[in-house]
Amino acid sequence: MRDCDPSRAAGGTPRRPHVCRVPNSWRVAVAVIVGTSGWQYADWRGRLYPLGVAQTNWLSFYAERFQSVEVNNVFYRLPEKSTFKRWFAATPDDFVFSLKASRYLTHVLRLSKPAEPVRRLLGRSSGLGHKLGPVLLQLPANFQADPPLLASTLEAFPSDVRVAFEPRHESWYSDEVADILTRHQAALCLSDTPQRKSPLWRTADWGYLRLHEGRASPAPCYGRTALANWAARLADTWDTDEDVYVYFNNDHGGCAVRDARRFALASANVGLAPTRVPTSREASLTVEA
Repeated sequence: MRDCDPSRAAGGTPRRPHVCRVPNSWRVAVAVIVGTSGWQYADWRGRLYPLGVAQTNWLSFYAERFQSVEVNNVFYRLPEKSTFKRWFAATPDDFVFSLKASRYLTHVLRLSKPAEPVRRLLGRSSGLGHKLGPVLLQLPANFQADPPLLASTLEAFPSDVRVAFEPRHESWYSDEVADILTRHQAALCLSDTPQRKSPLWRTADWGYLRLHEGRASPAPCYGRTALANWAARLADTWDTDEDVYVYFNNDHGGCAVRDARRFALASANVGLAPTRVPTSREASLTVEA
């Protein structure tokens, strides 16, 4: 890998990401914002959440151990602004909420007429203030590529809102789609399941990774080698002064919590800078051997 000037923009095409190494005296580690996809899981009671902690306090307890969460229930039902304000009040100043966009936009309208649902989402989620992170657009598995619809949807978002795009039909993986994402500084969501893996595109100066299901035991946990490999991929794809959001969606049995900690350790081992994660004792309680 070639040396480069760290003050220079990363650039590069999505299929051939610009990757470079800079002298250690210049280098600032890539920030890896680690979290899980949701926090309100009944089987985390007695695992991550001690039995004496009321469910109404789970978010605050979670936010002391993680710096970010991806909120999936917004996809099913968009909360009122007052709920977002409560979430803001329950979390530390450095906390970040990523939001999965409403299925009304992605699955009912299928990205047509995006202005109103985008305006409604951002209007209500403005209750999060500076804690609002990326918005995730996850498409239905049977939604084939329609680049003009993607472009018009991205144009509906203000330029200061980060948007991650997770298609689930392989027809979306084209140069035309990559160019649209790059033009709008939208990140292709890197998605990992045993059945489907997205290409490793870099379409923005930030990244977004969702780890849905590993192959280790107990299911759906990830193995240490798989997590280390993902950490290495991120280190080789993003440059200094950039950040990558990483969310574990394998919540069953507490796998997401344990894997998040293991991934954070693997990230640090390759020179990345992960955000806070639960202690080894807390993480070990989440998954039964």
